[in-house]
Amino acid sequence: MTRKETLTDVKRVLIKIGSAVLTGDNGLDLDIIEQLVDDMVDLKKRGYHIVIVTSVAIASGKHRMGITGPLKSMPQKQAAAAIGQGRLMRVYSNAFGKHRIYVAQLLLTMSDLTDRKRFLNIRNTLSTLMEWGVVPVINENDTVAVDEIKIGDNDQLAAMIANITEAHLVINLTNTDGLYDRNPNRSKKAKVIPIVHEISEVIEQAATDETSDVGSGGMRSKVQAAKKVTAFGIPYIIAAGKEKGILRDLCAGKDRGTLFLPMKEHLIAFTLRSRGKLTVDDGGKKALVEEGKSLLPSGVIDVEGDFHVGDPVLCLDSGGKILAKGLTNYGAAEVRKIMGLKTSKIQQVLGYKDYDEVIHRDNMAVDKELQHR
Repeated sequence: MTRKETLTDVKRVLIKIGSAVLTGDNGLDLDIIEQLVDDMVDLKKRGYHIVIVTSVAIASGKHRMGITGPLKSMPQKQAAAAIGQGRLMRVYSNAFGKHRIYVAQLLLTMSDLTDRKRFLNIRNTLSTLMEWGVVPVINENDTVAVDEIKIGDNDQLAAMIANITEAHLVINLTNTDGLYDRNPNRSKKAKVIPIVHEISEVIEQAATDETSDVGSGGMRSKVQAAKKVTAFGIPYIIAAGKEKGILRDLCAGKDRGTLFLPMKEHLIAFTLRSRGKLTVDDGGKKALVEEGKSLLPSGVIDVEGDFHVGDPVLCLDSGGKILAKGLTNYGAAEVRKIMGLKTSKIQQVLGYKDYDEVIHRDNMAVDKELQHR
């Protein structure tokens, strides 16, 4: 599949912008922000919905306070983030405001994304903002985040938000041209890998932990995020954020950066080890095998294992024959509560309803070969 074919139906784009892209002589590189915003405005005019995950609040705060060396304590980092975040949002607001587009700030911690009620509130808020044509600007809430509630870095945050927003594409803008086949700082023979079909051990080994002075993730974190995103069927691109027209070129399918192709059915089927089993009734079997539909709670009659949201699970018929494998929208404990029920009852039983389906058809492989595995 070519780049253009992969990106043909993309309309909802999550753009993660790293600190190395946004940092400049004045703490923030205002020219680069204007350049990226112009690209995003152009995409919005063409019908794209844009969600931003942005870094650089701490670096911005350090510059504002005249601090040149590393921050020595968590309170210092949190204070710098508090100072820098306000300035960062003002810059985004001004840049988009020139085009009469509003922005909205969301500051999140891990507990916001793991608490079911807050998770649902975040999903609903983001959905409404996009309906209104507002650009969500998301960052980790560094002013309150400690190890227990810290997401880690914005690469991982972007991966989580991609799932929440059901993004069609994730673009990770950084200070390199993409993923190299070896460390470019150590080898002149290093070349950018244009397309990654599968995130193998070789691909993971090509990614290093090295970060810039202002960044926190490194290429390894970006590849780990790509692994999560592509498992949900979303293409993922790593590219150089300071290059002019980069967002327009990437969405047009031009050969820039590294494109990680979304995981296909056979990769879900054969690459991911199942974490549990769902037994389905005859109606569920017909929906999966004959009609190519999603698995609804009403079709599930038994649950085996202790799996979590996003884990691969096997679907069996009442005789134990393997029908499919897919990525589940609900954990085992949740499926046990809603199995056999109509979709309309999910909210009543769980107190929330993130999805209508236990496994969506797009995240499922139905293959005769599965029966022998």
